[in-house]
Amino acid sequence: MSNEPRTPIGTPTPDELREQVEHTRDELGQTVEALAAKADLKAQAKEKTAAVKEQAAEKTALVADQIRVQTRHAAQLVQDTTPEPVLHKAGQVAMVLRANRKPLLVAGAALVVFLLVRRSRGRR
Repeated sequence: MSNEPRTPIGTPTPDELREQVEHTRDELGQTVEALAAKADLKAQAKEKTAAVKEQAAEKTALVADQIRVQTRHAAQLVQDTTPEPVLHKAGQVAMVLRANRKPLLVAGAALVVFLLVRRSRGRR
């Protein structure tokens, strides 16, 4: 506020009034901006959506890492406890299946169709 003395009856001087008006305008502008931000539901929804997406991505990555670790552990456990002849035979079967994928895919598709037909008939 200014250094000018108050008027004799104790009312603020014109300079003090101008400063008060300017200060009030600044506060009012900040209040209006805050209210506008609260009323902008679209922006709030976007922020919330982004936060939820980020949280879901983090959780997905964490679960995927846990699954990888458990899968490696299980595979190592199976390999450690399975006899060598069985491992050798399983490797041979895997090579045959990789070489002949079409019959395996056809058999899988037939199994899926069979299960779907059976399921639909069970509902009747």
